[in-house]
Amino acid sequence: MAVGRSHPPVLQPLENGSPLRKGVYLLPNLLTTGGLFAGFYSIVASLHGEFQIAAIAVLVANVFDALDGRVARLTRTSTRFGIEYDSLADLVAFGVAPAMLIYCWALEPWGNWGWLAAALYLTCAALRLARFNVQFDSVEKRHFVGLPSPAAAEAIAATVLLFYRFGAYGPTDKHLLLLLITYGLAALMVSTLPYFSFKETDLVRRQPFWTLLAAIVLLKLLIAEPQLFLFVGFYGYALSGPMRFLWVMGRRLASRRRFATSSLAPSPTDPAKAHNSEQG
Repeated sequence: MAVGRSHPPVLQPLENGSPLRKGVYLLPNLLTTGGLFAGFYSIVASLHGEFQIAAIAVLVANVFDALDGRVARLTRTSTRFGIEYDSLADLVAFGVAPAMLIYCWALEPWGNWGWLAAALYLTCAALRLARFNVQFDSVEKRHFVGLPSPAAAEAIAATVLLFYRFGAYGPTDKHLLLLLITYGLAALMVSTLPYFSFKETDLVRRQPFWTLLAAIVLLKLLIAEPQLFLFVGFYGYALSGPMRFLWVMGRRLASRRRFATSSLAPSPTDPAKAHNSEQG
């Protein structure tokens, strides 16, 4: 249902071919508002020292963020207003909220280095969202450019929850690894590393048998150790970008070495080179 118009005019199409309309649609924007509320609640919880609740609120915001876009596409109610509203809500839920969470929970003892790390994280999240909006119609659907801000936020939330899982409510003193993680996640968000988007994952299509086994193992891990599952999952995803880059670079270097070796070796069809090699 649109507010103000029953048949809003169509603007430019989205990347999947569905029309981008004018107007304000209720259902997808309510889901976006739910994510915004969850992000704000996380900020309030962090300020009150309730870090576990703050981390869970970030996870809830991610659920709303995953739903609003899909609902808009399925119901063909994608609008420019919805895109901009979603981006602003994401800045609160996946920029301000995780930055406040990691600062209040772990970075405050670092003084200037701590708040600078949190501020840099927030800045990079804003830049990542702005770049996504600019490249919205031109990026490849199978990959994101840079670590998505929701994934970075979930990595921070998963870190907090893992500490609580093992009875540690937070670092008691300066924790260098958490400071470096904050800087690292910020850098990955503004990087140009490709990250798999899962947009074209088809759960209905027939899959290999090992895929079913892997899904069952992951489901059991989620049920048995949800905090560990989230930690491994989100950090594995965050590291997949640099690991894929190193793998591609390694293959390119190996290919160049093979090409250089083959170009220096004498050709067996060249009599002059073969004769010189026999004399040597």
